[in-house]
Amino acid sequence: MQFIYVLPGWEGSATDGRVLRDAITRRNGLVVPHGFLAPFRGQKYHLNDWRARYQPNTSEEFFNMKHSSARNVIERCFGILKARWGILRSTINYLITMQSRIIMACCLLQSRRDE
Repeated sequence: MQFIYVLPGWEGSATDGRVLRDAITRRNGLVVPHGFLAPFRGQKYHLNDWRARYQPNTSEEFFNMKHSSARNVIERCFGILKARWGILRSTINYLITMQSRIIMACCLLQSRRDE
């Protein structure tokens, strides 16, 4: 597991779109080579929507199923990170700048550990 871009400091209630917009508009920010592919609205998306017997009926549903699967992998990576670095499992009572540094350090150490 290797993190290629980390942007700590956002509150947990911030939407993914807002954080993404911030990441790609920063100087030396996240580079998305050919655009960002968002899931199709109004189609099944979450992995729980895909029952064992249910298969996608349209190309949009198929894309959303694959998108959701990739997102699930990313969420599991965060779970692994929290499991490895106990400081991330509880409330951190430090200033936000120190919290951001702790998160960054854990991500960097995890990436080096997995090389």
